[in-house]
Amino acid sequence: MEDLSGLAGPTQEYWRALFLSGGASGQRVRPLTAFHRLLPAQCKLELVVGSPASCMELELYGPDDKFYSKLDQEDALLGSYPVDDGCRIHVIDHSGARLGEYEDVSKVEKYQISQEAYDQRQDSVRSFLKRSKLGRYNEEERAQQEAETTQRLNEEKTQASAIPVGSRCEVRAPGQPPRRGTVMYVGLTDFKPGYWIGVRYDEPLGKNDGSVNGKRYFECQAKYGAFVKPSVVTVGDFPEEDYGLDEM
Repeated sequence: MEDLSGLAGPTQEYWRALFLSGGASGQRVRPLTAFHRLLPAQCKLELVVGSPASCMELELYGPDDKFYSKLDQEDALLGSYPVDDGCRIHVIDHSGARLGEYEDVSKVEKYQISQEAYDQRQDSVRSFLKRSKLGRYNEEERAQQEAETTQRLNEEKTQASAIPVGSRCEVRAPGQPPRRGTVMYVGLTDFKPGYWIGVRYDEPLGKNDGSVNGKRYFECQAKYGAFVKPSVVTVGDFPEEDYGLDEM
């Protein structure tokens, strides 16, 4: 018997195989056999079609798509019906469910609560964090983090002030070989907090053309520009080196 699947009518209807002939290898039986009683068979079909057994209406059709009979005797054996190779069981779902009705979660009604009402609850995560003084509700920790951020920003500002635009420099970033170039930008940026140094490398060893996220900070060729922290930039007499990358 062949596997068939599909939908028909206003309610969901499923077609599933009952038997499968194996030809020379002999008959191979699907999970349903002629010795199954109808109710256990419905429970097996429930795993296949997703409809509760109590909401199923079963019909038996022949190989020529001719209706044989309804399968409505729960204690009857499937073999007591005219079941043969090529027959199919037609499952009609009366549960009222529709395929895909829960796939679009935007259509599922959700519980909502206002911020004011949530603040009043004593069994919420927010209430627990407040009582335990954790995360952003730990004033001492927040104050310490803000102080560290301010100190780090001041240190970067001091370092950046000693790096004039137009100076030759060498960049020594951790885990990377030294790279030489010209300082093209010094200051704050929109893409990340803190002070940054825009460098135009002598060779295409960078990541951009002097612009990031659509905002231009300086002009250079593509792959020649980069932004690095002041701490990895050394200003001095660094003549241009030829790495031969332009010839590659």
